[in-house]
Amino acid sequence: MKKYLLNFNMQDNGDYEVHTDDCYYKPINNFDDLGFFYHCSSAVKIAKEKYPYKKINGCIHCCPDCHTS
Repeated sequence: MKKYLLNFNMQDNGDYEVHTDDCYYKPINNFDDLGFFYHCSSAVKIAKEKYPYKKINGCIHCCPDCHTS
C-alpha cells in the first residue's frame, strides 16, 4: 500500500495531480492527504468524489497508470 496526496496547485493544463508520498514531484504543502491505497486508481477515484469540480489526474512519474492528460 502507498500513501497518496492530491496537489492543490493546479498544473498549466488545468489538472490537479494525485501523487504518491514518495514521489519526487509531490507537493510540499497545499495538498490533501487522500490516504493509503493499493493502486492509484482508488486514490484518483476518492479525489474525484471529494472534489468533483476539479480536473483530477495521476502524476505521470509516480502514477503513470492513472495519468490521462
